[in-house]
Amino acid sequence: MTPIAAPSIQWLVLLPAMVATATALLVMVSDLFLEGPDRDGLGWVGIAGLIVTAVVSITLWNPHHSSSTGGMALDAYAVFFNLLFCLAAGLTILMSMSYLEETDIRVGDYYTLIVFATVGMMVMAAATDLILIFLGLEVMSMAVYVLAGIWRRQLRSTEAALKYFLLGAFATGFLLFGIALMYGATGSTALADIAAGVSQATGDQRLYLEIGMGFLLVGFGFKVAAVPFHAWAPDVYEGAPTSITALMAVGVKAAAFAAFARVFLHALAGMAADWSQVVWILAVLTMTVGNVVALLQQNIKRMLAYSSIAHAGYLLVGMVAGGAAGGGAILFYLLAYTVMNLGAFGVVMALGRRGEPNELLDDYAGVGFRQPFLGFAMTVFMLSLAGVPPLVGFAGKYFLFAAAVKAGYVGLVVIAVLNSVVSVYYYIGVIVKMYMIEGKAEVPAPITRPYLFAGMLLAVAGTILLGIFPSGAFEMAHRAFVSLLS
Repeated sequence: MTPIAAPSIQWLVLLPAMVATATALLVMVSDLFLEGPDRDGLGWVGIAGLIVTAVVSITLWNPHHSSSTGGMALDAYAVFFNLLFCLAAGLTILMSMSYLEETDIRVGDYYTLIVFATVGMMVMAAATDLILIFLGLEVMSMAVYVLAGIWRRQLRSTEAALKYFLLGAFATGFLLFGIALMYGATGSTALADIAAGVSQATGDQRLYLEIGMGFLLVGFGFKVAAVPFHAWAPDVYEGAPTSITALMAVGVKAAAFAAFARVFLHALAGMAADWSQVVWILAVLTMTVGNVVALLQQNIKRMLAYSSIAHAGYLLVGMVAGGAAGGGAILFYLLAYTVMNLGAFGVVMALGRRGEPNELLDDYAGVGFRQPFLGFAMTVFMLSLAGVPPLVGFAGKYFLFAAAVKAGYVGLVVIAVLNSVVSVYYYIGVIVKMYMIEGKAEVPAPITRPYLFAGMLLAVAGTILLGIFPSGAFEMAHRAFVSLLS
């Protein structure tokens, strides 16, 4: 009897995810031996592991070469997102090391779950098979479900986790239906086989592909908080610990768009005529609903939640534009959004005190004078989110809108620009509160929370420097996306 040869495994493809997984396990085991103030070391273990993961990913960067094994690819696209996820998770952990003192959250579980969520994100970005994308999504989602409810003393945190879990499970069902239909139409869940099947599909196969594509749109639409699949975001963002809200707003969104773009801009590019108009409508609805409802919010976390929805709409503009220009713009904008949005949530964390979260907009009155650094930092982040030059938010929107204009979607860009103008009102409103209205609420000095201060400082630097010198990061993002198409 002829023995069955085991499939060869290219371990380099799996190396970044393996390092991150080992980091999560190390944090979990270390938690058993550390007590009291020494448990801050768990955060540093997590950050160190993420730095090693990023370094490993950088050494594997090669925009002209890619390799794959077992449904995962090691291309510049995956490496770019590995670096983005490590940045998002690392800054979240750094800022959390001060924030956890105010929330009495169990430290070890918290850091372990953040790193495990990062592993899931990395798998989603590198997966070249729909089943692997689903597995990565579930690893990430399960960790984030728990993190959303990890503030056990707060009823709203438990409520947020339950809402996120129930709606997330419902959306995952749509994703699985889509995967099943894709398999039924092409006989495979591998993206390369699906791409080949799309070009040859006729009759019933084409119908199955279109229905499956619709189900996939629902699944990905939920994860990126696109309208009308956005209902979970404001409640979950408000109820979860602020540091986890930040991770969801940037990390989960980036991972979802990584898989979204790999599936639709690569595997289903041959059906762009079928899905681009639907995504066009989703982009308009998402931008408009996000910005208009954000105008009505009095809670800063809910305002930033609707802002996040609006920014998902801007990213969908890049999806509609497609091609190397649109894809590269999406990647750059995700990087820009990561630094400026993490920084904004960092300020929200800095203003909170034990028993006083200070999350209402009125709580920001006079902050600019009582704590100049917090006022300056929040001003930078709000102006960047609004798209004011020379900050990174402006550069990100410029690349997205330029790609859409180049692709012929001028009307969509006009709507996006008008939405950006609307957003200026509620972003500037925060600045007006900080500098033009007198406040009495006591604001803790950021220097008393050194880790949180360091995280905000890094975010401010990234927001300014990437805005003034965007070309290097955009070129890297562009090359990363081109590697996906090769």
